[in-house]
Amino acid sequence: MSKIILSVDGLRTYFYTPIGTVKAVDGAYFTLNKGEALGIAGESGCGKSTTALSIMRLIRQPGRIVDGVINYSGIDLIKINDEELRKIRWNKIALTVQQSMYALNPMLRVRDQIIEPLTNDKKSTKDEAEKKAKELLQLLNIDPSRINNYPHEFSGGMRQRVLIAMSLMCDPEILILDEPTTALDVVVQNQLLRLISRLQKQMELSVIWITHNLPVLAEVCDKIAIMYAGRIVEAGDVIKVIDQPKHPYTKGLLGSFPTIDEIDKEIMSIPGAPPDLIDPPSGCRFHPRCPYKADICTKTPPRREELPDKGFMECHLWREI
Repeated sequence: MSKIILSVDGLRTYFYTPIGTVKAVDGAYFTLNKGEALGIAGESGCGKSTTALSIMRLIRQPGRIVDGVINYSGIDLIKINDEELRKIRWNKIALTVQQSMYALNPMLRVRDQIIEPLTNDKKSTKDEAEKKAKELLQLLNIDPSRINNYPHEFSGGMRQRVLIAMSLMCDPEILILDEPTTALDVVVQNQLLRLISRLQKQMELSVIWITHNLPVLAEVCDKIAIMYAGRIVEAGDVIKVIDQPKHPYTKGLLGSFPTIDEIDKEIMSIPGAPPDLIDPPSGCRFHPRCPYKADICTKTPPRREELPDKGFMECHLWREI
């Protein structure tokens, strides 16, 4: 049986603004096993990136984690102090952010940015750190001799790989990838997916993929969690969830992507948009957009219901649907 390395239980992260409280994450539950890949999927604004930043304890004012447990190897990351957190952040759990063009400093050479995680804490000399950086670039299919280039001299896919190299410098156990394939063409995206899957096996990494692209998760993940309006509404084995989606939102997401074997099929979009998280709908948060809604959906929030395959569901009507 695989060992659980990270569990998130009842996570709630709110932002206190002058016009109201934004409940960006309002009930996130999932587990990650050693060596496993978990995908978190949903539309923009559903709380995926905030979940990642909460795990890293990088939420800044006016945001605050108000409830829940983030358990890493028996340590609640919400409760530990900053000194204890520094031993875990980047060293044990690392985050690769989206938008590589803006995440890298255009004024600094790639070398200086990659070696920074090791040299800042004086874990290695600059020469030792540079040697490791070159090894990682080689592993990520980038010519190590380009380590002295500036970010603008790299393509979008190469910049994304540079960010991944930075995240791997301290040999973390968990790598969180926030929209790593955004703005990449299909060929580069496919190369990056295969590359990270190979690294996961070689380095025994546990990986959390965050994206709105379900077909991507089907290729690289073992489990999937579907997020909507700050809540995880469906979770389980990635193949089961994608082949037999139970929640109406999951069905809508899958219907939004074309498939090669159904090339003549009309692509269906989900009507409307995710709700305002300052004042989310009563009852089920998806009910204003749901084609199956009943009276109970508008009044009563659905309970989290465990499924036989170790997944769970938040929907009043999933059996009937």
